[in-house]
Amino acid sequence: MVDSTLQEEQAPLKEEYTENPDAARITLSATGSEQADVRSCDVDIGRAVYEAELHEGAAGPGTGACSGDLLLGALAACSQLTAQAVADAFGLDVSIETEVSGELDLRGTLGIDEEVPVGFEEIRMEVTVEGDVDAETAASLQRATEKYCVVYQTLANAPAMGTDWTFE
Repeated sequence: MVDSTLQEEQAPLKEEYTENPDAARITLSATGSEQADVRSCDVDIGRAVYEAELHEGAAGPGTGACSGDLLLGALAACSQLTAQAVADAFGLDVSIETEVSGELDLRGTLGIDEEVPVGFEEIRMEVTVEGDVDAETAASLQRATEKYCVVYQTLANAPAMGTDWTFE
C-alpha cells in the first residue's frame, strides 16, 4: 500500500526546482563495453547493466535485445510511466497499456544500399486506455503524455548531438 501520492512526493521537488532551476538539471549516462563476442556488449546505466546484441538480421545471436529493441523499449517505458502519472494527476481510474513498434531496413545498417537510410523509417506508438474517460479528458491525457514524455519529445524533436572519439 502506498503511503503518499505521486503528487505529494513531487510537490517538494517542484518547489525546489522552481526556486533553484539548476537543481532540476541532471545528466544521465550509459556506458557500453565489449564482451568476448563482437556481436554483443554490456550497457551500464549506473543502476543496472543490460546486455545488448546485434539483431539476428545482422548476424546477431537473436537471444537478447538489440539496440533497436532498447530504443523502442525506452519509448514504451517513458510513455507508459508518463501516461500513468498524468492519469493519476487527473484522478482517473483507468488501465493503460503502451505498445511501440518500428520499421527499419537492415540494408542500410549493413551498408548494402547507400540509398537506404540507417535507422528507423517509422515508429508507431499505440496507447490503450481502459476506463470511463470523456473525449475532452482523453484529449488532455494524450496531449499531456506526449508533452511530458522525455523519450517521445527527444525522438520527435531531435536534440543537438555530438561525438568525441579518443584513440589511444
